[in-house]
Amino acid sequence: MSHSHNTPTVKMGLPIPNSKLGMWLFLGTEIMFFTAFIGSYIVLYFGSSGWPTDPHVTHINVLAGGINTFVLICSSYAVVVAHEAMGQRKFNRAWTWLAVTFGLSFVFLGIKAIEYKGKFDHDIIPGHIAETDAQAIDKVVHEMDTALDVWLNDLIPGDEPPHAKRIALIEEIESEETNPDRKETLKDFQRLDREFNSLRDSVVDNKLTLPQVAHRLEDLRHIAYVETASGEAMVGVFDDGTLDEHAHDAEHGEGHESEHSEAHVEAGHDHPQLAEGQVAILTDDEWTTMPAEQVTTRYFLYEDVLSSVHHPQPILYGNIFASTYFLMTGFHAIHVVVGIILFGIVLLQGSKLNERWTDWVENSGLYWHFVDLVWIFLFPLLYIIPGI
Repeated sequence: MSHSHNTPTVKMGLPIPNSKLGMWLFLGTEIMFFTAFIGSYIVLYFGSSGWPTDPHVTHINVLAGGINTFVLICSSYAVVVAHEAMGQRKFNRAWTWLAVTFGLSFVFLGIKAIEYKGKFDHDIIPGHIAETDAQAIDKVVHEMDTALDVWLNDLIPGDEPPHAKRIALIEEIESEETNPDRKETLKDFQRLDREFNSLRDSVVDNKLTLPQVAHRLEDLRHIAYVETASGEAMVGVFDDGTLDEHAHDAEHGEGHESEHSEAHVEAGHDHPQLAEGQVAILTDDEWTTMPAEQVTTRYFLYEDVLSSVHHPQPILYGNIFASTYFLMTGFHAIHVVVGIILFGIVLLQGSKLNERWTDWVENSGLYWHFVDLVWIFLFPLLYIIPGI
């Protein structure tokens, strides 16, 4: 007699799909990856003697970071609802909630882009940050020199060296055939070039402190062409009451008010005290005060040229701070982009979305929760703790 036995099929491993197991293993490596970043930041932060914490200096926007935290939490909730809808075979509902997550991820990146732009505008970039007063002064001189070279190349195109172009510029000014408007533009360059040479010579001779350089720079930014109601035309440093505020912002956190006032005097001119509705213009080392309504025309001559020259603001340990900030938030942003791609592939199915995509949605959701969790750690570390 023969006996047949039905041998049960042996199943090895965990009772989960291979795709889900692969995602968990991948997330395990990602956890170690970001743990190294966060651990390095903590060591650097607590190990330094003067980590930059002032948001006016670092341009860390706590509100933007908080909004982004809320955005990611909402997007994770939307993923949970979408996964639940997939299990209930409510595919249209799942598609809608995935679209919500997809949209919120772009909101996150948009806010992050605004934050990055704020730092780029103030040159808060690794390797660009001055960490001492001397470095900040040298940076102003270098950026002004570069800005003048760019302007000179626009005025006098060609491959000639700068000194040859300056000679050609002088000859063109003296020529009677030069267009009057162009001649005025060339004279504007010549005026700023003289001011820059004076500033550079004073820096080389160690005659200027950082507050003095900040005030000199702001004075140059405020050189304006002004016409009054009486028909008088003047060119000089224009002050509508905000010049002192701009110069003070340029050296925020550096020195005391007495030092700032002293810097005005040593720089060559003390700004007048203006009553409400008054403006003043400095010509021939003398301030002329007048009611603001008397000014019919005013434009700053060097606003565009000097836009690339940043306020002199030394930030101790600023380059390490910027390196860790962009490293962690940049890699996190890359992970957000990957999440966008994962959700975008599902959304492309449209009305064809069915149960075969359930595992994909679940695994993408696991990945997105990890992205959310990483930000939950980054937000307090980068935005909140430094301000405490």
